[in-house]
Amino acid sequence: MQIMVSIINLTKKYGPLSAVDHINLEINRGEFFGLLGPNGAGKTTTIRILSGLTKPSSGTATVMGFDVARETVKVKEQIGVVPEVSNVYEDISAWENLMFTAELHGVPIQERTIKSKELLELFGLYERRNDDVVKFSKGMKRSLTIAAALIHEPKLLFLDEPTTGLDVQSARRIRNMVQELNRKGVTVLLTTHYIEEADQLCDRIGILNRGKIVAVESPEKLKASVQSIHVVELSFERAFHGLEDELKNLNFVEDVTRLGDKFKIYTRACSMLVPSLVDFSRHRDLQIASINTVQPSLEDAFIQITGLSLEAMMMEKEHAGPKGKGDVGG
Repeated sequence: MQIMVSIINLTKKYGPLSAVDHINLEINRGEFFGLLGPNGAGKTTTIRILSGLTKPSSGTATVMGFDVARETVKVKEQIGVVPEVSNVYEDISAWENLMFTAELHGVPIQERTIKSKELLELFGLYERRNDDVVKFSKGMKRSLTIAAALIHEPKLLFLDEPTTGLDVQSARRIRNMVQELNRKGVTVLLTTHYIEEADQLCDRIGILNRGKIVAVESPEKLKASVQSIHVVELSFERAFHGLEDELKNLNFVEDVTRLGDKFKIYTRACSMLVPSLVDFSRHRDLQIASINTVQPSLEDAFIQITGLSLEAMMMEKEHAGPKGKGDVGG
């Protein structure tokens, strides 16, 4: 199997901060690979190094055999990059954006026209091709950014947080498009802090935490790695303030998180915990609306591997937004 990306002891320092800390990784041709982690974990910095935008402090990285630090032009010929913030020109049309980007990549003029039409049709933008991009929605701008990254038919596509801040429908559309590109043979490296997105899309996932890769495996194997942890999902007819803390203090409970009207209770002794929950509800005069045992999710595996709380990850999702030029380590 051909190796598309090879990373050996890659490190990037900003003063005393190691945004990327001696990571080692290989990505195979045709693979859909995800880098998963919270903001500040090193995802964006890794993409910037691999695309030739940032020099590593030490270590090496190659893309299709080309060294990213010494053969940057060769690397850029092989890749398409979709940055976290859409970088299309808003004061010109979608058509002009693609034609200009194709020219920059040296695509012959006849091919530019054909390819631009194909991509605009693929992303559902052809009817708006002559509109200035400033009139586009955020999802449409994101789609155009991906189209521009594909205009020169790259073999490897870097997607840095492609669906952050998008509405559900736009995010789903972009995920479907990217999946189809991967089926057609494009190797994809995706960075995301949306755990469910990585679970849906990726063949393998590398979990980054504080600049280090702490796990690399398929989503299913990551889930299997925490099979000793059981999850009981519980809801009551009514709830009260402080109920979560009371549940945490029960025997056999390792952790409790609340999502809406449901409590996720983590335990290593499921058979002992369930009767205890029933007794607790009787004692507190609570009516159980539903109680189920569920298989550990990728989110559960992520929490156990990184030690990052579910509350912190939910905060990441709610407050995620474009980083400024001075920000590092995303």
